[in-house]
Amino acid sequence: MNAALTQLATDCGLASDAHTPLRLAFGLACVQRVRHLLEDPEAIEGLDVLAAFTAGTVDAATLANAAERLKAVASHHRGSQSLDGSAHAAVSATYAVANALAGRALEAASYAAYATVYAYGGYAVQDLSAFEPEHQWQVQALQRLLDDAATQRSARPLAASQSCA
Repeated sequence: MNAALTQLATDCGLASDAHTPLRLAFGLACVQRVRHLLEDPEAIEGLDVLAAFTAGTVDAATLANAAERLKAVASHHRGSQSLDGSAHAAVSATYAVANALAGRALEAASYAAYATVYAYGGYAVQDLSAFEPEHQWQVQALQRLLDDAATQRSARPLAASQSCA
């Protein structure tokens, strides 16, 4: 559990409907970091749909369809064919994509962190310090997105007033 991320999300009201775009953008940022661990082509396609939605090139219906499909893909993931302890990394990365598509950013972040650590080897998940670099990155990433959103909100009235001049 990433306590600092949970606190930041609570403090900014990330769960509110008004922050749906922010949740999707943060989920996308987290799952892009584990894209290389995805093995199922449908999971990769789902990640691409999320990126396209956040870029404004696909509609909400396409996002919803991808979210529904990835929910099924993740729950039926066969596991990795890898022989080492990192086999769970692909499963966790797939669950990260499914949660990001569904707008569950904190869950996506959690699965992405697990995927990252599982990629070191299955033994690593027992060492909580192995999660620290990813947890720190996640807090910084969400803070950057919050700062960017605040900058954009404050720039809108300025841009409007400048266009009237």
